[in-house]
Amino acid sequence: MRSLRSKPSLLWLLAVVLTARVREGAAKPKLIEYGSACDSRDNELSLRPSTTPSPDGPQPGDLAAAFSVPTLDGEFSYQPGARGPLIVHAFSNKSAFLECMWSSESSLISLVEELPNSTQVLFLSLDDSAVSDALWMREQLQRVAVLRNKEVLSRLHFSPVPVFALGNWIPNVLYYWRGNVFSQVVFKSEGWKMPIIIKRLNARYDWLAKRPEPTSYQLVGAGDGCEPSPSVAGALAWVSEGNCSFFTKVQSMAQSNASGVLVYALPGHPIQDMNCVGDDCNVTLSILAAMVHLEPSVAQALERGQPVFASFQITPAPNFFIGIDHQGALAEMGLFIYPSFSFVNWQAQWFDFYADLQTKLQSPAKVVSVFDKVQMHGEKGAVATVDLPIALSDFDTLQLDASLSCPGRRDSSCAHWDHTVQLFVCCDPLGPYCNTELGRWITAFRRGTGRWLTDVSPLMPLLDSSRCTLTMKTPPWAMPWMVSLNLRFSLSNRTDSEAETLRPFTVMPLYDGGTFDKKYNKRHQPTKVSVPSSARKVELYAVITAHGYDDNHCGEYCVTSHHFLINGVFNNTLTFDSAGTPLGCTLRVKEGAVPNEHGTWLYGRGGWCDGLQVDPWRTDVTEQLNMSQFESNTVVYVGLFQGKDPNPSKEPGYIIMSSFLVFYK
Repeated sequence: MRSLRSKPSLLWLLAVVLTARVREGAAKPKLIEYGSACDSRDNELSLRPSTTPSPDGPQPGDLAAAFSVPTLDGEFSYQPGARGPLIVHAFSNKSAFLECMWSSESSLISLVEELPNSTQVLFLSLDDSAVSDALWMREQLQRVAVLRNKEVLSRLHFSPVPVFALGNWIPNVLYYWRGNVFSQVVFKSEGWKMPIIIKRLNARYDWLAKRPEPTSYQLVGAGDGCEPSPSVAGALAWVSEGNCSFFTKVQSMAQSNASGVLVYALPGHPIQDMNCVGDDCNVTLSILAAMVHLEPSVAQALERGQPVFASFQITPAPNFFIGIDHQGALAEMGLFIYPSFSFVNWQAQWFDFYADLQTKLQSPAKVVSVFDKVQMHGEKGAVATVDLPIALSDFDTLQLDASLSCPGRRDSSCAHWDHTVQLFVCCDPLGPYCNTELGRWITAFRRGTGRWLTDVSPLMPLLDSSRCTLTMKTPPWAMPWMVSLNLRFSLSNRTDSEAETLRPFTVMPLYDGGTFDKKYNKRHQPTKVSVPSSARKVELYAVITAHGYDDNHCGEYCVTSHHFLINGVFNNTLTFDSAGTPLGCTLRVKEGAVPNEHGTWLYGRGGWCDGLQVDPWRTDVTEQLNMSQFESNTVVYVGLFQGKDPNPSKEPGYIIMSSFLVFYK
């Protein structure tokens, strides 16, 4: 039990540090190679970390300086870009959140099993107990790694030197990037000379949204809290862990009209993550709850019938995590919504994604710059008119290289909430394609990173002039974003001779979305299609996302299916089967979904994730059509919820859709 461990003497600390300085590491970290700088000037400017220190202190994107620190296994040396990403974690026993993270078996297993092979982690301590902290942290992960038969320890480094004694730039960043807090409970009682202050861990906010208010509550004991207790009405219930679930305790105290619940850990037990399970999560409970350690003075006072009052406070703390990416640039780690090392893994996965993206951006392409950190805000959005390459027929690939950043360099300056971003193109104001959607993304929730490469090659016929106007917009009430966009024209490296020669030459718009209610499908009538005589291939191309929150959680969190029926026989179906799953969008971090956002970014959505591009859905329908220009074809679209027409009782969601038939020759 961490809180019962004695603190080491300063003499022991110095002995271990001096010993660590002369010992050699048992294993050398794996080095990974990093490719050469991008050839494109645009890419160099947008990808290169800043080498000039900010006058306002260290900032994300600044190049991390080289450093060395003693560890339990020898000296750890860092050189920017030489080792791959590095995560720096500063532990403190004053944090109930970190105690839970380090005591949870599932949290430890996630780090051991899922940390990307490219990533190193340096573990530090903010406390005087740095030596015992380092030994304990290594013991915890060593035990799990052995049990799981995982070789990960060569990439995990534990320093016995407290942060305040490191003598390098790391303390400056940890303290300058304040964002974490020590959450605490303050107990007072008549006759006590001093209040008693202990650490606390709030229940999961996506289960219990209510948070402590700046007021004092009388504390009333209620045993284990598994049954309602009238005595706690209006008070803060003091209950022990065990004998029933956290949900049952909180529900029983809510039924007793308690103002909140403090669950205390039994002696020798760590603080746990208070969460619901299964169908219990669908029960609304408007009550605050947190877990603490058993405080003997508080328990004794309550046993004597002595009134005890409790209030909640937070104390600013240094940052517990900072990141360094493949290029050696400092990076924030975002918000850890609950105590798990999974959030470290997700950020490391994103670093790998970003490094791979940089490699892709080095491939040969004709780059047309549209926006370079232009503000997108209000009704107008971001607008630019650009000249396109003269010979578009020389290319068969069009990719959108898009990024979103915040007005400032810190995540704290980023826009709240997640919003749809759409890119519209108009090359001929009088033509049929003017202001057609070319691309779609979803903003991250209070995170300033995000860059994606989206293949929209089938829509090249929309660029039907040498000069085009592009507009990038989000809802006008949303906070501003800084947008960058390049159009990348290239020639694919296909070996299939037929595929090399086929080019899209025209597109036929099909359906858009609309309000997802009982009339949704009635608004989408059958479409007649005649295939142009020169067409050799036809492709169905659609970008579909579901939004809103009705009584069925549609469309954001419900499973919807979208069907394009061709000639009454062929059913082409896109189903959002990950919508509403608890970790659906974490599975897409490797594809570029921005991790560790605020809000409920982890949950699967209806065709989208926070901080990610919306990938077009493409399917070859050539064999499903009568290819003769004299034959008519019929396309019918329907959108369904649980295999039926949607029929919400209130506040229906909506579908945003662009769909086309693309003809190739």
